[in-house]
Amino acid sequence: MQVDMIKKYSPDIIGTQEGLKGQIDDLMDKLPEYVVIGEGRKGGDDDEHMAIFFRRDRFRLREMGSFQLSATPEILGSGPKANPRMVTWARLAVINRPAAGESSPYPSDYRDHWANNQEFYIFNTHFFVGGYEMAKLNSARLIMQRISALYSFGEWEKNRPIFLTGDFNSRPGSPAYKTFVGDGTTNDPYLLKDTKEGGAGIDWILYNGNVKVVSYENIDYNVNGVYPSDHHPVMVEFLIPGRIGNSR
Repeated sequence: MQVDMIKKYSPDIIGTQEGLKGQIDDLMDKLPEYVVIGEGRKGGDDDEHMAIFFRRDRFRLREMGSFQLSATPEILGSGPKANPRMVTWARLAVINRPAAGESSPYPSDYRDHWANNQEFYIFNTHFFVGGYEMAKLNSARLIMQRISALYSFGEWEKNRPIFLTGDFNSRPGSPAYKTFVGDGTTNDPYLLKDTKEGGAGIDWILYNGNVKVVSYENIDYNVNGVYPSDHHPVMVEFLIPGRIGNSR
């Protein structure tokens, strides 16, 4: 059912939560059009993955990594012994192709700067469940700290768009949510924005950068009342100015 759902909606990028190795491998086997990255939250293939799938014909992987939602983020598996939490992230580059009937603006022997080079970051996570409000708040602070380090140093650089997907086990208006998007009174350009006005549920897609939200959908996919997950997937379509087509 998950494979059929993914093929039906054909997203460019998928942020998954709680996937075990067998599940991730099964999806990878049945969805060869995607590349998958990520490791277990205790390192290697052990335990749950916060995997990221992306279409191999649309993006190229530039950089990737992960960190733990703990006081020692570089140590995989750190945090609570039973259910540690983590973030998987990647820097992706758009594969630029001329539109139908158009030729490339660059000659085949071009060796200068590519003006249409487009990259962005994607972060994917799963927050603590239950009443661990301090852990959720500090997790949001840690993610914002990591994201803030990616913003440009000077006017000669342009910020890359940043996307954050995840099951945050928090509602809009919570301290963790406000850490990401603010409280509505601060005009901070480095805060993230929610793709759903006012927020919704506990599964969010947040972003920052020169992108436009085209559509937002909470997918109610089922077969005869049976659902492929206990969460309805969130799908957002973005327009990235300067590239051909949209991404979702």
